[in-house]
Amino acid sequence: MGSLLPVLDLNASPNPSQPATAAVALKVPKIEPKAEPYDEPLPPPQTTPQPPLDLFPNPQITPPVAPPADQDTVYSEFHRIQELFHSAFAKGIQNCDGGGGGGGDEDGVVLDPESGAIVPVEDDSQKQQLAEVVQRKKYPQRSNELVRVTDLREEDHRYFREVVRKTRMLYDSIRINSIAEEDRKNPGQGKRTRGDLRAASVLRDRGLWLNRDKRIVGSIPGVYVGDLFFFRMELCVVGIHGQVQAGIDYLPGSQSSNREPIATSIIVSGGYEDDEDAGDVIIYTGHGGQDKFNKQCAHQKLEGGNLALERSMHYGIEVRVIRGRKIQNVVSQKVYVYDGLYRILETWLDVGKSGFGVYKFKLLRIEGQPEMGSSILKFAESLRTKPLTVRPRGYLSLDLSQQREKIPVRLFNDIDADQDPLYYEYLRAPAFPTHVYHQSANGTGCECVNGCNQNCICAMKNGGEFPYDQNGFLLRGKPVVFECGSFCRCPPSCRNRVTQNGMKHRLEVFRSRETGWGVRSLDLIHAGAFICEYAGVILTREQAHIFSMDGDSLIYPHRFADKWAEWGDLSQIYPDYARPTYPAIPPLDFAMDVSKMRNVACYMSQSTTPNVMVQFVLYDHTNLMFPHLMLFAMENIPPMRELSLDYGVAVADEWTGKLAICN
Repeated sequence: MGSLLPVLDLNASPNPSQPATAAVALKVPKIEPKAEPYDEPLPPPQTTPQPPLDLFPNPQITPPVAPPADQDTVYSEFHRIQELFHSAFAKGIQNCDGGGGGGGDEDGVVLDPESGAIVPVEDDSQKQQLAEVVQRKKYPQRSNELVRVTDLREEDHRYFREVVRKTRMLYDSIRINSIAEEDRKNPGQGKRTRGDLRAASVLRDRGLWLNRDKRIVGSIPGVYVGDLFFFRMELCVVGIHGQVQAGIDYLPGSQSSNREPIATSIIVSGGYEDDEDAGDVIIYTGHGGQDKFNKQCAHQKLEGGNLALERSMHYGIEVRVIRGRKIQNVVSQKVYVYDGLYRILETWLDVGKSGFGVYKFKLLRIEGQPEMGSSILKFAESLRTKPLTVRPRGYLSLDLSQQREKIPVRLFNDIDADQDPLYYEYLRAPAFPTHVYHQSANGTGCECVNGCNQNCICAMKNGGEFPYDQNGFLLRGKPVVFECGSFCRCPPSCRNRVTQNGMKHRLEVFRSRETGWGVRSLDLIHAGAFICEYAGVILTREQAHIFSMDGDSLIYPHRFADKWAEWGDLSQIYPDYARPTYPAIPPLDFAMDVSKMRNVACYMSQSTTPNVMVQFVLYDHTNLMFPHLMLFAMENIPPMRELSLDYGVAVADEWTGKLAICN
């Protein structure tokens, strides 16, 4: 692609179409990164107004009048300066913060007025105390060593994926709990603090940010194409993009071995007037020359991130591309999707839409990568509204639940002629034995007519805190969660009624070549969000023995892995953190038959590194021996990604000797 401007020097400013004789006053472009908008505007810094430093605190002592110009002897000048210092330090130097914060002489450096000294002598103890106050925590700098990770074995991929998964889980747990803690301390205080910034700060203090010891070129181990991030700070924590706001992440020339900057990743948000995004091909605009309203007001130069992209093109170094998309979500206003690796084909200086010179870079996506996550987001969005138009063939049912669920469950198969899920009766909730409810006839509940608060009896059942935040996200896993139930007087909108209100995400049962039948969501599922219940016919131990004689496969809830303990686990942050043991639950002594009646959850596939966990919940009865099996997301799950559970199939069940798995 040729430039519209025949300029040989890439640092030379293009000349707009004006008469040669006209004097043009060019604005000097700012040397600044290509700023991307924050997820939310940062709150203004709160500063305490400070009075100016008063060098003459004693009103009775005034500075000596300067001597006449002809009295310039050495003695008179020395005497004048001595008196000035004595008057300035007679009552002590004010606090180092300018007098703010309530400090007095005891907080500063005191001069003994009888000593006759000009310069005060500092107290060592005060100096050490002051150093502790003003010293800021220093973080290790990012490495200046560029590396490319290759030749990873399958177990290496699993290891790094687990590291990334646990780090992101920890990030989400801290973020959700920090916001919930603020709500408990200051309810109804309007705008809350940035939980994403708080979580990133805590992880950074503990040295838990990933990939800080190396600057990785190319793919980040453990990060998959299509992974979603709700916050820019999470990109920094994982190490996929190291700039908090800048759209170009690069190794500066001052830190490079050959003194040339190298770009490693960019963010494409579509918020710049000269950007063009066609998916596999991107025309990316450089940084610089913008005002505070993100409008181009001056010419760009080949420096900083612009030069880094040009050098990456010169050396054939690929860059990671993350796309930002605006969404309607309770968590953030934007989601960031990792779309894989691109090569920079060419760069040129062009006239932008605002009439100023801008650098443009043409990027082409490298072949052989998984489908872009941003494309899957668009595809899922169209499926939610026009399923038969987008996929005219393959749907066996647009609602497998037959209106038993609040949201239709779709059934899709474009692989073979199998229609097996149509032959089962759909259950919205498990069928418990009648004696389970008879034993709960005298249950107790809360009296919170207008909604539950922290002093609610149901909060006491959960250890003195509600298990969910204001958005319905699970704060941390517990042996069992008590929701408000039929004995409570609180409304259906109570924050402690989450799972009993049913599904909120559009799920689809689909035919898979790898797992047989599987389940995926057409919506983006946030970490900690409720997905659905695992439903079947509940059998006692004696009934399970009878059924097992016929060879029917049963689900044994006590075999599910305790993944709930990982959600909200802050042992890496607080060494004395203890795994929740209250409310306690006895060993489960029942099985679940799904051979005739089941729901959508029964088609979830097995995985030892699942993205869905089981949380035991009670709400419609109080029998601890028969809890509900509620499924929650352990991570941010993109649309069309398969949902998986850990059924605990590594060991055969001691009752039947069979693997506890349905599919």
